[in-house]
Amino acid sequence: MSRTRIKICGITRPQDAAAAARLGADAIGMVFYDRAPRGITREVARQILAVLPPFVSPVGLFVDEEPQAVLDAAAELNLRHVQLHGDESPEQVAELAGLTVIKAIRVTREGLRPALERWRSAIVGDALPHLRSLVLETGATAEAGGTGVPNDWNTVREAQAGGWFTGLPPIIAAGGLRPGTVGDVVLTVRPWAVDVSSGVEATKGQKSEELIAEFVHAVRDADDADSPHRDGPH
Repeated sequence: MSRTRIKICGITRPQDAAAAARLGADAIGMVFYDRAPRGITREVARQILAVLPPFVSPVGLFVDEEPQAVLDAAAELNLRHVQLHGDESPEQVAELAGLTVIKAIRVTREGLRPALERWRSAIVGDALPHLRSLVLETGATAEAGGTGVPNDWNTVREAQAGGWFTGLPPIIAAGGLRPGTVGDVVLTVRPWAVDVSSGVEATKGQKSEELIAEFVHAVRDADDADSPHRDGPH
């Protein structure tokens, strides 16, 4: 039996990070991408990191940055986890050895299987032991997350039934998740973790403590309902 991990992404304020941690989040995400509406500077990141308690993991999100720039930012902020949301190649991921890497995969009916095959081949060929999870983002938008657009969960479930995720790291569910929808995703997709940004916001970039609490409770309720069937990450 396993517990679904929860990441609250798009954190732009220290008080939101503190609230997420207090309310049960396992990780918070900080966006280092100038074109993103929730992008932050490293100075703001330092303020956020200063309020995080132990055992809540900070994750830096990058989009098509050069590997050395990611390594430099991670070293400056003492980050161990990074999430890549662009068109980064397996070769670029290989250069990030020493970090724990999460790679975003966009879900489309036509594109999901080729994308998964690409990363499965890379894992076999290059090992990539530091590629520890794949976050499944909606393919209905070109933006790097935080859009609130629902994912194509039917395609994800069909892919699971077809064995497309065999030989790949555990999956993180993302894309339009909200307190009212995340429970069904946990029960039917059984991801290792869920990742939410806009679904727990009062306004863009500012989180709602009430919505975070509702989201966490919805995940835990789904875990409890599914506990007889849980046997580890999927």
